[in-house]
Amino acid sequence: MHPLVVIVGPTAVGKSRAAVRLAHKLDGEIVSGDALQVYRGLDVGTAKISEEEKEGVSHHLIDVVGPGENYSVARYRESAIRVIEDIHRRGKLPLLVGGTGLYINSVIDDYTFPELPTDLELRRSLASQAEELGREYLFGRLQRVDPVSAGIIKQGDVRRVIRALEVYHLTGRPISSFHNLKEPRVSRYRLYMAGLNLERNRLYINIDKRVESMLENGLVEEVVSLLRQGYEPGGNAMQALGYKEIIGYLNHEYDLPTAVDLIKRSTRRYAKRQLTWFRRDARIKWYNVELYTTYADLVEELYRDICRTLTLCVE
Repeated sequence: MHPLVVIVGPTAVGKSRAAVRLAHKLDGEIVSGDALQVYRGLDVGTAKISEEEKEGVSHHLIDVVGPGENYSVARYRESAIRVIEDIHRRGKLPLLVGGTGLYINSVIDDYTFPELPTDLELRRSLASQAEELGREYLFGRLQRVDPVSAGIIKQGDVRRVIRALEVYHLTGRPISSFHNLKEPRVSRYRLYMAGLNLERNRLYINIDKRVESMLENGLVEEVVSLLRQGYEPGGNAMQALGYKEIIGYLNHEYDLPTAVDLIKRSTRRYAKRQLTWFRRDARIKWYNVELYTTYADLVEELYRDICRTLTLCVE
């Protein structure tokens, strides 16, 4: 089996920074495992890595579709596997790096994504229920019929809640059962999986700083620009964390400080969900970033562990 390094962890922990340094040491290329960085134009709000930060390392599956397109995990999986095969073919080491658990696992555990039925009338009916009875009501229904998906999907992600309920009503099976979310399969790769984490308070401080930096770097202007280009506020990309809160501010639902507080709170909750997902996977070796005197020390230990486990490096 071909080797694959996987670096995961919550948002704002420093995955990209570590991955770039490792890629230099391992002659590697980075494959993004982020569900939002695939969208062009969503730069500030996704903390997309800059050309300067890439330090000349090739990055893949960033800026591949427009904000108006629907991009599924099945499409991501197909693209990621193809990119990884190409990296191997050229004699380099792929590093799959990101915080979107389902995207990561769809690649390493060879998930299958069958064509599931749709019913637009049922979908409209569920959307009406969300409007009339509230998204909490709809999410409660999902918790009863598919608690696994309810543990992954955010209550506010009405589109995905509706889709999960739609599949359940049409098939009699929870959508999570089709994706085999509970039990990982044998990987198609020879893996080294590293998880980066911080003590909770430190992580939350990092998250708050990142959100404030996004505002300083033009998040509001980025959202305004996307809306002026005609991208629908209810579309997949525009409902992403950070973007939907700014849309609420632009629609005069609340002021800017409230929007910022909402983004911070939602991002902290998202980080908790990321950790819940990844901690289920016993293959991941965790590294507490705070325990290292310098970031170079962390990267050096990661490098040694990867070399030893995958027998890649010549000392």
